[in-house]
Amino acid sequence: MSIASDARFWDRSSRRYAKSRIADPNGYERTLERTRAHLQPSDNVLELGCGTGTTALRLADGVRSYLATDISGGMIAIAKQKLAVEPIPALSFRTATAEELVHEESRFDAVLGFNYLHLVRDVPGTLRSIHALLKPGGLFISKTPCLGDMNLLIPLILLPVMRAIKMAPHVSSVGVSALERLIIDAGFDVLVRESHASKGKDQRPYIVARKR
Repeated sequence: MSIASDARFWDRSSRRYAKSRIADPNGYERTLERTRAHLQPSDNVLELGCGTGTTALRLADGVRSYLATDISGGMIAIAKQKLAVEPIPALSFRTATAEELVHEESRFDAVLGFNYLHLVRDVPGTLRSIHALLKPGGLFISKTPCLGDMNLLIPLILLPVMRAIKMAPHVSSVGVSALERLIIDAGFDVLVRESHASKGKDQRPYIVARKR
């Protein structure tokens, strides 16, 4: 398995993903509300792992510029179709990774990563790239499923079997405390850690961190 195989998995899944429903609409709306509160009209924003663009289309009209990226060209193609129907001048979509973008000149006031970090192959390395992509004092805002704190059967048995038969991409199993430590070690100060689930125990912390 490789980054390329992960991209192919999401390409194959893109149309099904686009039709799927948000599991917790109230929790999702809370995440959008809290994120808007941290963004300024003058901000240049980068979203990593944007999928088919649902969140980008909800947030982009409140900032100066919003670049939404994903590893999957199939996901980005669907996002661009949505944007053509509902144009937002500040918003653009692009197939790219944080590691690729860090070699370019653009730097951002905020980087967003929702349901993203657990899908990257090198979490510490990706966090360092995000740190480099931010302007001094910039914000990294994330919401991450922490499989390390969930049922152990998922990361230890179910996911390896599904990956072996190409029914799942790479997934990192990290706990909430370990994730926060990785963010701090990458050069951030954690400002906020919240739970936005509207029911049940939430193992997807919403974290706002500032670049030191």
